[in-house]
Amino acid sequence: MGSQNIVCLDVGEKRIGVAVADSAVRIAVPFDTVDVDGDELASLAKIIIDQDAKVIVIGYPRNQSGEPTAQTHYVEDFAKTLQDIAPDIVFQDESLTSVLAEQRLASHNRPYTKSDIDAQAAAIILQDYLEASGV
Repeated sequence: MGSQNIVCLDVGEKRIGVAVADSAVRIAVPFDTVDVDGDELASLAKIIIDQDAKVIVIGYPRNQSGEPTAQTHYVEDFAKTLQDIAPDIVFQDESLTSVLAEQRLASHNRPYTKSDIDAQAAAIILQDYLEASGV
């Protein structure tokens, strides 16, 4: 089947963390953060096209009991808006990824921003997807 490029989104109401991976290399890399400012779909479409992504992985939020939350519904609605530009959308559980992302960034002993956390969280979600799916 060959390798394919994958883009992962950690969807928030203010920012969307973006990570990328090539399924042949199987390493997720923090890529960018897109502000939710009315132009986010155009920005994401450009990233998806530039990366020639065939699969879009979207972090799927749940509470600690594994049940949907208000954020889950927001993410599901957002995913519907991407259907025209994203051929294949897959949800991947994102439990505690923001916490893990912040810990990872803090361990580097360098300053980091909320945007860095969002992009790092997207990379963790994408790495989880790569490992779980065996793509």
